Amino acid sequence: MAKVVSFSNQKGGVGKTTSCVNIAAQIAKKGKKVLMIDMDPQGNATSGLGISKSKIKRTTYDVIIGRCDIKDAIIISNFKNLSVVPANIDLAGAEFELHDLDENLNFTQIALDSVKEDYDYIFIDCPPSLGMLTVKALSISDGVVIPMQCEFYSLEGMSQLLNTVKKIRSLYNPGLQIVGILLTMYNGRLTLTGQVVAELKKYYADKLFKVPISRTVRISEAPGYGEPICYHDPYGKGSLEYAAVAKELMMRI
Repeated sequence: MAKVVSFSNQKGGVGKTTSCVNIAAQIAKKGKKVLMIDMDPQGNATSGLGISKSKIKRTTYDVIIGRCDIKDAIIISNFKNLSVVPANIDLAGAEFELHDLDENLNFTQIALDSVKEDYDYIFIDCPPSLGMLTVKALSISDGVVIPMQCEFYSLEGMSQLLNTVKKIRSLYNPGLQIVGILLTMYNGRLTLTGQVVAELKKYYADKLFKVPISRTVRISEAPGYGEPICYHDPYGKGSLEYAAVAKELMMRI
């Protein structure tokens, strides 16, 4: 039975999608079957696997509104053991439609049941907001990974996200756990980085992944080639760091 993990942070540009794609690819490369669900209308996780959004026939949006079964929307990627339910801008409309959906068509209730036994992990890339799409994703997840940059605005947003997690636990999903906080675009030479890390360790020491993800050109350029970093630059620093985080994630959940 697949473990379902959402990648969420309401602040954009923190490496959320990059981390979801690269951790999914690393775990799949280790021999586990992985399904990635793109829940972000920007569809960056989809294009990050080299899938053209213009050629997609069925998307996460079609699954959410009950237009198709999730199995009909799955695309097998060119990368080992890694499949994706793609997304495009149509998904933006789901934020409004989710309020009116009949419960029998609700993504939270039915979509994953038919595929959970086919995969070891299901990763959900959430949009950069705490709207209905993110709430739905968290309410069907076993855990959440929170990628964040080493800056004080990210610290402010952390408390808001953690409050949302608490509400979802109490209302919808008591088993939801915080798998870990992943530091991204890390630069240990900056004083600010040290200050933010010290603050995080003070309150969330047990939640921090041991290895942060450095800011590297290779990680930034890989999506442009439609490749996860473990294929684009398999022996580079970014690939090795994501491999370490993937290994730790598998031990945590």
